[in-house]
Amino acid sequence: MERCRQDMEIISHRGHWLAPTEKNQPEAFVRSFAAGFGVETDVRDLAGSLVISHDLPTGGEMPFDTFLELYTRHGSPGTLALNVKADGLQESLRKSLDQFGIQSYFLFDMSVPDLLRSTRSGLTCFSRESEFEPKPLSLYAETSGVWMDCFDSDWITEAAIEPHLKAGKSVCLVSPELHRRPHLGVWEKYRPIARRAENRLMLCTDFPLEAKEFFRVR
Repeated sequence: MERCRQDMEIISHRGHWLAPTEKNQPEAFVRSFAAGFGVETDVRDLAGSLVISHDLPTGGEMPFDTFLELYTRHGSPGTLALNVKADGLQESLRKSLDQFGIQSYFLFDMSVPDLLRSTRSGLTCFSRESEFEPKPLSLYAETSGVWMDCFDSDWITEAAIEPHLKAGKSVCLVSPELHRRPHLGVWEKYRPIARRAENRLMLCTDFPLEAKEFFRVR
């Protein structure tokens, strides 16, 4: 498949799923990787092993190493946004990431103490910002980027994004459809800054194919 250059890196939310039952499932990940997208997914531990699971795992979930094997098999396309859902996983995460030679990734959404442990372990981490999280952002200087979320309103503007880019951070924007709001008007607001972001702006979306076309370099 031919891959066009993008103003915005596209991160598929729990894979490129076509039905809700495919979220965080192998078919959604394979479809996403084959199209050249990065992926956001959820990592937990079960019985001493890392698994892919948004909710508490009960058994039968995809092993994290299987997910990474699929990623590398498809040429390691895009960035992996790893939503860490449990504390104390630094050693296991590092072991798996090193085993598969994963470099384009970031961890996010951990508790502040766990974020501190992760940054001190040398793992690539993002701070997070939303309308409910006051500044200064947790461990901003120690993190490589910012996960910008928009739970109840489309508050993320060019003026909110620009300071992070000027500080040398990468930024991953949560697209509003993840919170059941319209997305196209918001994407239009992101387009000008995406063209100036020097490949440091990402969009986490449920509509990766639509986003790929929308943010295609003109």
